[in-house]
Amino acid sequence: MDLEVVATGLGFPEGPIAMPDGSVLFVDIRGGTLGRVDPRGSVEIVARLGGGPNGAALGPGNAVYVCNNGGVAWHDIGDLSIPGHMAQDYQTGSIQRVDLASGKVTTLYTECDGRALRGPNDLVFDQHGGFWFSDLGKSTEWTMDRGALYYALADGSKIVRARTGLISPNGMGLSPQQDVLYVAETYTGRLWAFDIVAPGVLAAQPAPWMAGRLIATLPGYTMLDSLAVEQSGRICVAGGPEGGITVFEPDGHSEFHALPGEIIVTNICFGGDDLRDTWITASSSGRLYRTRWPRPGLQLNI
Repeated sequence: MDLEVVATGLGFPEGPIAMPDGSVLFVDIRGGTLGRVDPRGSVEIVARLGGGPNGAALGPGNAVYVCNNGGVAWHDIGDLSIPGHMAQDYQTGSIQRVDLASGKVTTLYTECDGRALRGPNDLVFDQHGGFWFSDLGKSTEWTMDRGALYYALADGSKIVRARTGLISPNGMGLSPQQDVLYVAETYTGRLWAFDIVAPGVLAAQPAPWMAGRLIATLPGYTMLDSLAVEQSGRICVAGGPEGGITVFEPDGHSEFHALPGEIIVTNICFGGDDLRDTWITASSSGRLYRTRWPRPGLQLNI
């Protein structure tokens, strides 16, 4: 890939959103903000969210919807930022809505059926105006939550837990036909597929010990992060054997594209007139990259 560094010093950037004017919105987990990088690389803060804003998507009302993990502890290794366990001042995870015109922040959800959200991580809107989101969970030195998948409405009126028992579910994306939900697990290096039978409803588990249909498990000690889907149906997942993007075919075959010198690569998004302009967050170094992808990405629902 021919990579261009668009911006540096972004804290721990995640959740890039390509905007029609050529700018990119992003969340800074470490800084607790929603920001914007313009085409020249200038950075501005759009809203202060607190906690740990971890994933973002443009949704109804031209608003940005944010998965906030509630905050994590941070470790500095040289010039790199490394996320750790639950922050000392952690209270809860949440789903937030940011009005882009005013910067006003509204909290939509903090619990489901009386159980607090732990670490909401990533989200994707469907064609019905609702959104799927992952909850990676929270960890301490001695314990780690099981994760879950949720479905919610953008107006704050409904949230349902669609699947439990996952191990660190992270990136999410929909197939071109909108009938399959793809989910990457961070600590297992697995990519799952879940057949959607109705808005907010997933097909039954194939077995009690299987969360869904397994697409692939990468070998070695490999972590996966957020993802984006191509028009072709390929699933582009940040992470892999080193910092980069692993591109999966729906049948499990994969190829890896490295970002030389990067350690933690967390997200990819598509934009531009042909959906081949591509932005990639290298979070540990605080960099935002731009490149041209060989194939167009999938147009997201808003």
